[in-house]
Amino acid sequence: MTRTGRGHPTVVMKPPSPSSPARNLEGIVRLRRELLAEGLTNQQIDRLVRAKVLHRVRYGAYVRAELWDACSPEDRHRVLGRAVLARAHQETALTHTSSVVERRIPTWGLPLDVVHTTREKPERAGRRQGDWVPHRGRLEADDLEVVNGVLVSTAPRSAFEVSTVAGVEASLVVVNRMLHARAMTLAEFAAQVEDHQTWPGSLTADLVLRLADGRLESVGEDRFSYLTYMQRLPRPEPQHKIYDELGVLVSRLDFAWPELGVFLEFDGKSKYLIHRREGETLDEFLMREKAREEKVILLTGWVCIRITWADLERPELLASRLRKVLAARSRTFA
Repeated sequence: MTRTGRGHPTVVMKPPSPSSPARNLEGIVRLRRELLAEGLTNQQIDRLVRAKVLHRVRYGAYVRAELWDACSPEDRHRVLGRAVLARAHQETALTHTSSVVERRIPTWGLPLDVVHTTREKPERAGRRQGDWVPHRGRLEADDLEVVNGVLVSTAPRSAFEVSTVAGVEASLVVVNRMLHARAMTLAEFAAQVEDHQTWPGSLTADLVLRLADGRLESVGEDRFSYLTYMQRLPRPEPQHKIYDELGVLVSRLDFAWPELGVFLEFDGKSKYLIHRREGETLDEFLMREKAREEKVILLTGWVCIRITWADLERPELLASRLRKVLAARSRTFA
C-alpha cells in the first residue's frame, strides 16, 4: 500500500478500458473486507470515500470515484449489479432489467437504481433491499448464460421477466430492442410467454407479444408505435421503402400510411448518431435529411410529419393532430 500526494492510501483496482469506462468490469468492485485484508483501516476507507477517491456503490462495496463519474446510467447499473453479486450466493443470476442492461439493450422507463436477481432453485425469495430485488423463480440450465463474465438469464427469459415488473410500453421497448438486435426471435419470446402463463404479469406479456415488431429501429419508434395502439390511430407501416423512377432506393421512412399519402419521421438523438456519416457535421446531416425529405415528397406527393421526444410526452395532443392530418388526406383520396 502506497500513498498519493495528498496523503491518501492508494487502492489497487483494475483500470477502466480506454474505449469505454465500464465495458470490462472485471475486478473493479472491491468489498470492504478485501480492502481491510490489504491493509487499509475502516477509517482510511471512509476517508477515501469522503475525499472522492472511492465511491461507495452500496453497503460494503466500492469502486474508484473517477470510474463511477465516467459511467453512463446503464453502466452504473452494471457496476451496482456486480456489487450485489459480490455479496450474494454464487448461484445468483442477474435477471429482469439487470440482464437486459448487461446485454447493452436500450431500455426506457425502467428504474436503473435497483438490481434484479434470481437464485437457481431457491427455497424462498430473499428479502428486498433498497437497491436489490431478489426474485423467487425456478431457473433451469437453459434459462441461463454468461454475458460479460456474469451469470444472467437468457435474452427471451429476461424479456419476459421485464414484463412481470413493468408496464406494457416499457416492456415493448425491451422486446423490440431485443428483436432488432437479434438477441432473440419472436418465437423464442412467444415460447416464454406460453411457458409462464400462470405467472403474475402474463397478461402484459400477451399484449406485448401482439404488438412486438423487430423492424422498428429505435426506442422513439417503439413508443410511437405503442402510442398509435393506445390512441386508436390507424396502424402505420414501419420502414416503408421509397424508390425513384429508376428503381433506386431513396429512403426508408420511419412510418407511413401509403393509402393516405402520409409519412412520419421521428427526430431523436439516436438517428443523428446512427445515420450521420463519418466526418459529417450536424448541420450537414440536417441538410441531407431535409434534401431526402424533399425528394420523397417530390416522388410521392405525400405529406411529411415530424415528431420529437417531447411530442410523445403529450400523446393525446399528438394523436389529435395526427387524426386531423389523416382525416384530411382521407377526404383527398376519397
